[in-house]
Amino acid sequence: KLAMEFPSEDIFLMTASPVIKAVTNFKQVSKTLEEFDVEEQPSSLLEKRYPNIKVIQSGVKQLKSDEHKIVTEDGKEYTYEKLCLCAGAKPKLIFEGNPYVLGIRDTDSAQAFQKNLAQAERIVVVGNGGIALELVYEIQGCEVIWAIKDKAIGNTFFDAGAAEFLIPKLTAEKRETPIECKRTKYTMEGSEEKDRRIAASDKLGSALGPDWHEGLHLKGTKEFSHKVHIEILCEVKKIHSQQEFIQLQRTSLTFPKEEENAEPDDVLWPVYVELTNGKIYGCDFIVSATGVVPNIKPFIDGNNFAVGEDGGLKVDKHMHTSLPDIYAAGDICTASWEPSPVWHQMRLWTQARQMGWYAAKCMAADTLGEPIDMDFSFELFAHVTKFFNYKVVVLGKYNAQGLGLDHELMLRCTKGQEYVKVVMQNGRMMGAVLIGETDLEETFENLILNQMDLSAYGEDLLNPDIDIEDYFD
Repeated sequence: KLAMEFPSEDIFLMTASPVIKAVTNFKQVSKTLEEFDVEEQPSSLLEKRYPNIKVIQSGVKQLKSDEHKIVTEDGKEYTYEKLCLCAGAKPKLIFEGNPYVLGIRDTDSAQAFQKNLAQAERIVVVGNGGIALELVYEIQGCEVIWAIKDKAIGNTFFDAGAAEFLIPKLTAEKRETPIECKRTKYTMEGSEEKDRRIAASDKLGSALGPDWHEGLHLKGTKEFSHKVHIEILCEVKKIHSQQEFIQLQRTSLTFPKEEENAEPDDVLWPVYVELTNGKIYGCDFIVSATGVVPNIKPFIDGNNFAVGEDGGLKVDKHMHTSLPDIYAAGDICTASWEPSPVWHQMRLWTQARQMGWYAAKCMAADTLGEPIDMDFSFELFAHVTKFFNYKVVVLGKYNAQGLGLDHELMLRCTKGQEYVKVVMQNGRMMGAVLIGETDLEETFENLILNQMDLSAYGEDLLNPDIDIEDYFD
C-alpha cells in the first residue's frame, strides 16, 4: 500500500524470515467479511513487484526512537522518517524452556510439531482457542488429552451450545473428505532449509494463516483415527520428567474409555502432566496452544511506549503509538480508541490485514497532511473461518462481550447441519454466530450495522420457514 502511494520513496521491510506472508485469493464476502488465503512467498517476489521496496532479512536488535533509527541484529543502522511496527505476537507457553512443551503459532513451529507427532502415541493439548480446536480435530492415530480451563471447547469463538453442536465431529470415526483447500505453498528447498533456523521457539516465525494445517501430515503412530479425551475446568499444575514422576510415587492414568474412568497406567512415558483437578497423564509431549503475547520486547528498551493491559503497544485511531512517527498494526498493538459498540480487537489474521492496510493509509495521510476517516472495517467485528470442516462466521459481540446480563440469546440448530445464534439487546441485534452454510451473514451484518428495532419479529427472526433475507433487502 505504501509502495503504491509513494513510488519515489524508499520503503524498507525488515523481517527475520527469508519468506514473507502474502495475502492471496482475497474475496470480499460482504461489507465487512473477507476471506483470503495466507501464503508464504520469497521476498524477491515483493521486490520485483514494487521496485521501491527493499527487504532486509534481519531481526531488529534495537529501536532508537529519539534518533529515528533502527539497529538490526547484524549491527547495521537504518534511519526512518516514519516507522510501522508489525512484529506480531509470540506463543504464550505454559512453561518456558521445557523441551517437551511445544508452542504452536507459526509455520516453523507447525513443522516441528509434525516431526514430533510422527513418533507420538499420546499427546496433551493445552488451550482452547482456534489453533487448539483445529489441531485436535486434525490429529489422527494418536491419543489426545485436551485440557481446557473452560466448561466448553472453543471458548474464544463459541458458547457451550455451539461446542455441543461440534463435539460429535470430534468423536466420529469416519472422516469425510475435507473441502479442498485452494492454496499453493512456497517451501524452502534443500540447502536453504538450513537457513530457516527451524523450531528454535524463541525465534519468531510469522503467524499461521487460517488453513495452516493443510498439507501437514498430522498423523501419529496408531491405526485409529480420532481419540480425544477432554478434561474441562482445569489447567496444568506441574510438568514432571519421567525421573521426577517415579520419585513422586503417584499414579498416572490410562486413556479413559467411553463412560468409564481411567485406570492406572503401567506404561512409562517421557513426560507427565499434572492437572489442577488432581489427575496425572503421561504423554510423549505437550502442545501449548494457550494464546499469544504481543512481541514488543525488541522495541521497548530505552523507548517510552504506552503499553496496554494486554501487553500491546497502545495505538490511537490513526494507528499512532505514543511516540512520534511510530505506528503499529496487527497483533503487536492494542487498539486504544473508543471502539464502535459492535467491534472489539482480537488477534486474528483478518484484523492484522485490515490494521496493516489502514496504518499505511494513515502514514500516507499524515505525510501529505491530509485528514483521514476511520476505516469501515472497524465498524463491525466480523470473522469467517472453518472449524471441524464447518464454515464459521462470527459477527459483532457474538459472545455478548461486554453486554453484561442485559441481553438475550436466540438459537436455531439443525444437528450436523447448522447452528445459528443471535445476541439481542433492547430489540436490536448485537452479534451472531453462524456455523454451517446458513447464508445469513450478509443479512445479519446489515441488521447489526443499522441497529434496526427487531422486537416486532420476535422468534420469527430465526424461523427457518421464513426467508429472512427477503424482509431486509
